[in-house]
Amino acid sequence: MKNKPPYYNSLDKIYSKIWELLKLGLEHRDKSFHIPVFICGNESKFDGRIVVLRGINSKENKIWFHSDKRSNKIQILRSNSKGVFLFYDKDEKIQLRISGKTKINFQNEITKNSWKKTAHMSRQCYLGEMAPGSEVFEPTSGLSDDVDNLKYSVEQSEIGYKNFCVIETFIQSIEWLYLAAKGHRRAYFTIENNFVKKKWLIP
Repeated sequence: MKNKPPYYNSLDKIYSKIWELLKLGLEHRDKSFHIPVFICGNESKFDGRIVVLRGINSKENKIWFHSDKRSNKIQILRSNSKGVFLFYDKDEKIQLRISGKTKINFQNEITKNSWKKTAHMSRQCYLGEMAPGSEVFEPTSGLSDDVDNLKYSVEQSEIGYKNFCVIETFIQSIEWLYLAAKGHRRAYFTIENNFVKKKWLIP
């Protein structure tokens, strides 16, 4: 195969590429890995939504995003802490499925540090009086006019911290799929006690 990427036949290089793509997704809003699908569920209901990748840690094998603690996914994760991320990069032709155990951080050092870094505009998401998904009688953003039009100070936005949480996912497995015209490649990585097991799969 001509012009095959360096990771094409190397599990080690694939694993390095995974963290490279996650880092790019974290740092650049225009990258596909910036907004993965996050899926969680219990015995009766499974649900998926787009989230914004807010942090990665390759040493601790974890990734995280922010959420309103009143949202439905928090209730689901309290009953089943397992979560799955689905990433796809059209240009790279790479799909990732990352599975792991989640931790809901609320009003601790992790959320304090993350909240401080949360931009003025992004804090708007946590300033609604009603919980996300609440039923209403007419279309609405759920925000007051001042909040909806960003007419609030950083100091005024601090009230949103009471609704803010950080969902960490401690990675247990990663499934990689690379789509190539002359031969796909699929690999599977399991992580336990920071030890990574790597193997090939049939695409």
